[in-house]
Amino acid sequence: MHTNGTISQLPLVTLYLSERCNSRCITCDYWRYGRTDLSLETVRGLLPSLGRLGTEAILISGGEPLLNAEWAQIAELLRSRGLKLWLLTSGLSLAKHARRAAALFDTITVSLDGTNRATYAAIRGLDAFDTVCDGIRAAAAAGARVTVRVTLQRANYPELLAFVTLARGCGARQISFLAVDVANPHAFARQETSSLDLALHADDLSEFEGLLAELEQVYAHEFRSQFIAESPLKMRRLLQYFRAANGLGDFPVVRCNAPEFSAVVAANGSVKPCFFIPGPANAVVRADLEEVLNAPASLQLRARIRARERPECARCVCSVWRDLPTSLSGH
Repeated sequence: MHTNGTISQLPLVTLYLSERCNSRCITCDYWRYGRTDLSLETVRGLLPSLGRLGTEAILISGGEPLLNAEWAQIAELLRSRGLKLWLLTSGLSLAKHARRAAALFDTITVSLDGTNRATYAAIRGLDAFDTVCDGIRAAAAAGARVTVRVTLQRANYPELLAFVTLARGCGARQISFLAVDVANPHAFARQETSSLDLALHADDLSEFEGLLAELEQVYAHEFRSQFIAESPLKMRRLLQYFRAANGLGDFPVVRCNAPEFSAVVAANGSVKPCFFIPGPANAVVRADLEEVLNAPASLQLRARIRARERPECARCVCSVWRDLPTSLSGH
């Protein structure tokens, strides 16, 4: 990023290949309203911009990206340009596509929110626990670097330690945890403010604190080896988050500069600074992503984010900080 706020380098781009989803998650509405897929031709049109912006990696997400009939062709096209590819998937179709996905993606991250059929179905809306675990095993057996991502919430936090055992048993290389988002009502395509009882209650916090202490003790090696992606200190931020959600303290301090080195392109072509903050109404990419990112409305939005004027940032559950070289940071 230059001193005037314009972006000339964009190491990471997220592409939503589909707004559709084959899960029925209680935390998300893509499956209710999603209709649009990102086309191969749209991605082809982005390639010159990605080259000029020095993009290094593409996160393929959605919705469920494997529902896009052109997902493999899109991945092949991006790989042909030397880009690293990371797939974020529900895992429902992973067993079917395991070999091809393993050949195309540098990392495959599977969302897994239960350690048994009952918990999984309660959160994800489908009796598909075994299907997803089979997908993880199949992709791992095909040589993929598979990781597991868990969204901790009231329905699954008692299974905290069991998630680590399950991920290891399925052949995953790493597991990561984040708190369920209860502060941003329109995340994950939600159409209305959520009234769902997702966060831990005040009387759950003591048990959760004990589980975190047990996790640190029992899985000390997994923390040291980074099989558990977060440090013990970062895991304890989850407890602080849920305390704050119950009005018992402040939310963890958020340090994030994701919009300075990355952007999200939705299936309809709209461009967003991150997962949680919508872009300007006219920020729709035709071919030149750089032009959209440096339009006046986008510059103003990123300036507000840097100034911490966006309420979504203060309670973000997946903030990312990257130390930028001087040419990017404007210092």
